[in-house]
Amino acid sequence: MKKLLKLFQNSNNYGSLILLTGVLIAVPLIVLPFYPEEARYWYSFAAPSVFSVALGAAICIFKPSTEESISEWQSPLQKGGIPVLIAWCFSFIAGALPFVIAGELSPLLALFESISGWTTTGLTIVDVSATPRIFLFHRAFMQYCGGLGFVIMITMLHQGKQSMNLFNAEGHPDRLVPNIKKTSRVIFLMYSAFLAAGILLYRIFGMNFFDAVCHAMSAISTAGFSTRVSGIGEYGSVAVGVVTIVLMLIGSTNFAVVLLLVQRKFRQIPQISELRFLLILLAVFVPLIAFSLITQMDMRVGEGIFNAVFGTVASLSTTGYTTMDYMRWPPFAMGLLILMMFIGGGSGSTAGGLKLSRVYLLFRVTRENIRKRFSPARRVTTLTYHTPQGKTEIDNDLIKDTFGFITCFVGIFIIGTLLVTLTSDGTLLEAMVEFGSTFCTVGIVNHLTNADSSAALLVVQMMGMVLGRLEIFIVFIGIYSIFRKVAQFFKGLGGV
Repeated sequence: MKKLLKLFQNSNNYGSLILLTGVLIAVPLIVLPFYPEEARYWYSFAAPSVFSVALGAAICIFKPSTEESISEWQSPLQKGGIPVLIAWCFSFIAGALPFVIAGELSPLLALFESISGWTTTGLTIVDVSATPRIFLFHRAFMQYCGGLGFVIMITMLHQGKQSMNLFNAEGHPDRLVPNIKKTSRVIFLMYSAFLAAGILLYRIFGMNFFDAVCHAMSAISTAGFSTRVSGIGEYGSVAVGVVTIVLMLIGSTNFAVVLLLVQRKFRQIPQISELRFLLILLAVFVPLIAFSLITQMDMRVGEGIFNAVFGTVASLSTTGYTTMDYMRWPPFAMGLLILMMFIGGGSGSTAGGLKLSRVYLLFRVTRENIRKRFSPARRVTTLTYHTPQGKTEIDNDLIKDTFGFITCFVGIFIIGTLLVTLTSDGTLLEAMVEFGSTFCTVGIVNHLTNADSSAALLVVQMMGMVLGRLEIFIVFIGIYSIFRKVAQFFKGLGGV
């Protein structure tokens, strides 16, 4: 272990990320002493783990550093985008190998399940009632690590010149403390503390230990894989549901906000625009959904309110956990759930979707635009909003970034929806829900995507999950940067 840590201290980004993946793939082996009847699966995890560790270590040893200067055509984000994209793609393959080696799934289905896990989507194609526990743990652990992010785990161990580029490239907008290494450790400690609290509370309220661990990992990472066919609803416990709601809310909240809460800086928290917007959404949508469930499904008042709160938080946090089949909900309530899954959770959180901050900025800019048309021509205003770090100006660059992302998001959603209609026998509405749930990393199943789906549909859904988790631009930037490097390589050969 000390030798591995030493390699991390003087390693390049590619080697350390691949090495880390190998270590993580081996973690599910800790389940075997508790379930010795599944010991035959040890090789399924040991083989890809050893290969990944050996490959990563070899890269670290033979090319110990990649702290080269940035090329003239590269921005810092482009520099960090390549190793981040390669690391995630490698993890998808490594996470799928145990299923393939054990004969549990075909290569394509295994890759789908792996991507769904790492991207915290939670859309599954396996029968959890017949799946060995080591694979159920593997699914939940992939979600836990995917929610935290590879770069967070790497920068906990070492901080190189490119650490900030990697940190930003993986979609972490805030530094909780001035030092990136310390920021990563603070996030990891908070993440782990809430995980431990979730496991304890689940146990207190009746879950067995294994289920408690798996559900806590999935809930805090706003993912949604369950060890039960009916998910959280199978326990029929309000207390279990409340614990899940709290974990989902924590996971969907910006880590910087959670840190303020841990540090007891309570005066700063109510001022944060993103958090206030979240509370407004909950205050509006929960009563509307509860009213719809009570009046249109004849639910009791208490049952309707509980299901409304759970469904609202599960969608807004992009977790996708269920207490009942959402497809049985009235169209009005289901429509509100779909709207919330597109909005998503907080920036810098484990949630997907557009993110609360972008939607809030969209409303603020739109409102100001309308107000400007009814105001004197000489009126000049400066738009600001509050982040965990304090008051921030809404300048033109921020507006361009926000509207640019939203435009790309909507464009990809439209294209993805059309591709789902082309590769399945579903209606346009079903395709919208199905692709939207994967693109927003929610995993609300509409029964189009399953083990019997066409290969083309599964590929479309996998692309949606990756674009949703890595927030579109990082995927495009990584692919662009890789092509530029390849072009430069062949250009160099031509000049020899």
